[in-house]
Amino acid sequence: MSANRISVDIGGTFTDCFVSHEGKYVQAKALTTHHNLALGFNEALDVACTDLSINVSDLLRSAESVRYSTTLGTNALIERKGPRIGLICTAGYGSVVPISRARGYGEGLAYERQRDLPRAKRPEPLVPIPMIRTIRERVGYAGEVLLELDEEGVREALRELVDEGAETIVVMLTNSVVNPAHEFAVQAVFRSEYPDYMLGAIPMLLSHQVAGRKGEYTRATSTIIDGYLHNVMYHGLSTLELNLRANGYHKPMLINHNSGGLAQLNSTDALQTVHSGPVAGIAASELLSEEGGLGNVVATDMGGTSFDIGIVTAGGEKHYDFHPVIDRWLVSVPMVHLVTLGAGGGSIASFDRLYNSVKIGPQSAGSDPGPACYDQGGLKPTVTDADLLLGYLDPKNYANGRIKLNPARSKMAIEEHLADDLDLEVIEICKVIKQTVDHNMANGIATELRSRGYAPEQFTILAYGGNGPLHSCGIANALGVPRILAPPFSSVFSALGAGNVDQLHIHESSTYTVLFHTGLKKLLTDYQRLNETIEELERRGKQDLIRQGVAPEHVAHRLEFDMRYGNQRVETAVATNLARINSPQDVLTLIREFHQRYGERFGEGSQATESGVRINTIRVTSYVKLEKVKFHGIKPLSKRLPVEPVGERKCHFVGQAGPLATKIYDEAALKPGSFIEGPAVVTTRATTYLVEPNWTFHASNYGAVWFTRTDAQ
Repeated sequence: MSANRISVDIGGTFTDCFVSHEGKYVQAKALTTHHNLALGFNEALDVACTDLSINVSDLLRSAESVRYSTTLGTNALIERKGPRIGLICTAGYGSVVPISRARGYGEGLAYERQRDLPRAKRPEPLVPIPMIRTIRERVGYAGEVLLELDEEGVREALRELVDEGAETIVVMLTNSVVNPAHEFAVQAVFRSEYPDYMLGAIPMLLSHQVAGRKGEYTRATSTIIDGYLHNVMYHGLSTLELNLRANGYHKPMLINHNSGGLAQLNSTDALQTVHSGPVAGIAASELLSEEGGLGNVVATDMGGTSFDIGIVTAGGEKHYDFHPVIDRWLVSVPMVHLVTLGAGGGSIASFDRLYNSVKIGPQSAGSDPGPACYDQGGLKPTVTDADLLLGYLDPKNYANGRIKLNPARSKMAIEEHLADDLDLEVIEICKVIKQTVDHNMANGIATELRSRGYAPEQFTILAYGGNGPLHSCGIANALGVPRILAPPFSSVFSALGAGNVDQLHIHESSTYTVLFHTGLKKLLTDYQRLNETIEELERRGKQDLIRQGVAPEHVAHRLEFDMRYGNQRVETAVATNLARINSPQDVLTLIREFHQRYGERFGEGSQATESGVRINTIRVTSYVKLEKVKFHGIKPLSKRLPVEPVGERKCHFVGQAGPLATKIYDEAALKPGSFIEGPAVVTTRATTYLVEPNWTFHASNYGAVWFTRTDAQ
């Protein structure tokens, strides 16, 4: 029996809740309340408690853990709701952040906007140039002090930044990841001038503590974003924690990280929470792949605001970005690889004059005001408005009847914003919207797979999120695949994933370690410094977990290196079973592992050992295994059970000239073995499954549903 736990994914439109209680699994949804996240959480939890016939206080008291993933940090970046930040850096490096490697104008933008150089524009800086100060000091690449810290210069810089209104101060000194002594010295001066116990004390963040890699720009942006989000994340998550306390839950709440793990608030950087919701969905997909024997899977999450894509290959290997772009800034933080498209249910449909067609997103109506059909003031047409007018959604039974939809508002929005430009009837415009968003999502999946050397037919596509099962057949048609899976509890699958990850911390350190020197034709023989770094990273990870109450004997470690041939710019991550490097045999084992991994990535024969082999980054993942919600037997069942429809209505489909009589089914269709031929609509309390013409619906265990094209059966 799984442990009692509550997992929550607070998205841009909906707050999803998954509860495991006494062997029962319950899902619930509520609109996200951005002004106070606790209100949306309470509403979703009330729905779950009603299904379990238990009151909120009793459920919380019996819970082993409450786990959150949230878009609070993402929203704060988008809305630029953060403190005034001051930056202190090494003399001569004051322009590193403003110049942004001469790529700041394009990072974080779609490819076509990156190419639009005449209209290129850098993002509004999080640290304006007048808030940057430089100080005299210098540490060499190997950690030797070349110029002692000018403490009086530090005091002067601090006073100037405070006088300029700095609410958070970031310190980024050159090569501090190798020797952080000067950053600690700046912190000591700051505390002597502005003690923590005084009213009005402001936080100071040291770059080497946020990002362990070399590279001044990415280390600076990582720390700046962390500082920018610190206050809003602290107050937002503290509100959630106080809400739990008020309802009888007194344990520390757990926060999901974008690294694929989770931790308590006292061990969470604000930067680690960005995109943590979609990453939790990828974690759930990984477990489903392993337990269900699905092999390679593509995790696709279509929510109300965006469409997120992640890849998990057979064996549970996730793809990581070690220099991801967050909003408009390149950062240095280990993050599960994720591609996000503006293709959610609330994505706004607009007229594209260049192509004389419809453009979907990236702007979204969100939860407030929401799509026009929500009747809450939204005036622009969205994907959800099109789905409603095509007949897929029940106006009286959307979100289990808690949101009443107004088709007249949808029609009015489409007529006002699209009808004149497209010169089409409203229903035909809705078909164009549906076809466009489905093709956008399919193109996103195909591009992501093929850019990594994979083909779509090698993967099982998972379609989840509130709108995933509604668009799954359309995505599969556009992608050219014959089958697609809506996983168990698909509408809250990312929330389920939030409850299925381990407590985990990743620590990195830059290094310059030559395993094979091509000039001297020698292998590494001095292992001490490398092993000391590994030991230090393990110590830091273990301390993180011990601080959260984990017994030291339960902590495990996983070692990984970023390696390259000679002076190549490209690095390849190599996971190894070695704990330490103690002999030439260990060095050769690591080189062979790199050789194999490089060949898998770039093609056998592309390896270049003769140019030398080097380690650039040492990475240690410290973790403790936690109990998982398990799902066995989700492959298609041999039995095919008939299902009695509960009604019928006219629906419109892409490629069909007129409306088709479409049978309507309810929750009973999720009984294992249930088999339905399209066209059909299955409306449950949590989501809507659309079975398009020439497709079938086949329910498996735990509410998993396989959509299969009839010509592939």
